Parts: sequence; C-alpha cells; structure tokens
Amino acid sequence: MNAWVVRGLGMALIHVFVRVILGVSITQWPLQGSALRWLALLIVVFVALIWAGIDGIRDRRRNPEPEDGADLTMLWLKAALLGGIVAGVGSWLANLIPSLNVTQNSFFFEITSGAAFTVLLIFVPAMLAVFLGRFFVSRESRKTEKDRGERHPTARGAGTAAGAAAGGTAAAAVADDEGYGQNYPGQAYEQTADTAVFDADTAVFEPVHNYREDTSDLDQPQGGDTAWQDPVDLGKRTTDDQRRGE
Repeated sequence: MNAWVVRGLGMALIHVFVRVILGVSITQWPLQGSALRWLALLIVVFVALIWAGIDGIRDRRRNPEPEDGADLTMLWLKAALLGGIVAGVGSWLANLIPSLNVTQNSFFFEITSGAAFTVLLIFVPAMLAVFLGRFFVSRESRKTEKDRGERHPTARGAGTAAGAAAGGTAAAAVADDEGYGQNYPGQAYEQTADTAVFDADTAVFEPVHNYREDTSDLDQPQGGDTAWQDPVDLGKRTTDDQRRGE
C-alpha cells in the first residue's frame, strides 16, 4: 500500500473517531460544546503535526542534501484529499446510528465543504511539521560538525604542520638534487670512509716511461768517455747487460 494511502486512511479514521467522541460528549455536556469542539480540532491538528514531523525528520536524516529529499508535499496533499473525502463519508455513515449525534449536515455537504475543511486541517499542519522537522535536523547536523571541529583542533594543526614539513623536505630534496649531493628525507646522510675515498680528488702522478732519455751514467765506461750514446730502451736488455747480469 502506498504511503499516501496509509496516511490518508489513518487521518480519516482519526477524524471520524474524534467526531464520534465529540458527538457523545456534547450529548452528555451540552454547555461545553464550544470547548469540546476546539479540543477535537486540536487533536486532529496535533496528530497531523506529529506524523508529518516524523516524516520530515526521517527524510532529512536519510537525505542530508535538500535536493535529494522525497516529495513530501505531494505525499501529504494526496493523503489530505483522501482523508477529507473518507472522513466526510465516514462521519455521515456514523450519524446513521441512532445513539450517535455526529453531524447534522447532508451527505453532499460532507463530501464537499466538510471534506475541504478536513483537507486543510490535515495538509497545512503537515507542511508546517515537515518544514520544522527538516530544519531542526539540518541545524543539529551543522552543530555536530562544528563541535567535532572544535574538539580536534590539535589534530588538524598537527596534520597541517606535517604537511608543511613534508613539503619542505621535498623542496629541500629537489634543491639539493640540483647540486652535486643527494638528500635523503627522514634520515641523516653521513659520509663514510669509503664514500670519502671515492669523493676525494684524484692524485696526479707523473707519467712513467719504459725508457730514460739520459743513460750516460749507465753506458759510460770507466775511462770517463763522455761521448753521446743513443738512448737504450730499458724494456729490452742488450747482450752486454745480459752478460753483466750473469
């Protein structure tokens, strides 16, 4: 069964029940007729307020965004139309019972003017209750979010500081990469002995040759002959050198 049918029939049943109780009460206390009629009117309005208010609260909790909410206006409009007509017919039928004085109006009046008045008694309070229900739920949600933000300011500050530190570390790493070194975020970079050896400047040594340009001290005889001799390649030993070694 559709939701508007349930609400329409429910409000019609309540309206008929209240009118029956009102007729019996006026028969018992005829001088209190005005106060009893106002009391019956307030009961019907109060039920519409409570029922529609619950619908508004549930809808807003289920759909926090207003554009995603259900169309409760059409729901309660159809329910009010159904409830007004059914309540008029039910009141006229209840008046047929001899011991009940429910209404003195005709059947046509009950399904037209009487039904229109019942529609207003249902629809107007229902729309007011839906608005208030949604309003209070939205207000409660905003207040809850604000309280959560006030309870955890330290966590937010820590998160911001951590983000700034991470950004600074990344920036430092990029800046350092543009030079000759390398930065390791999160840990200290220590230069060990091995890395120092590799990073040290390479010593430049004089080239080593396999021969000597001036070999006069080797080839000069004991007699003191200082005549120029061709350079001897030390990589290859001559026959005289071999003999000397022997």
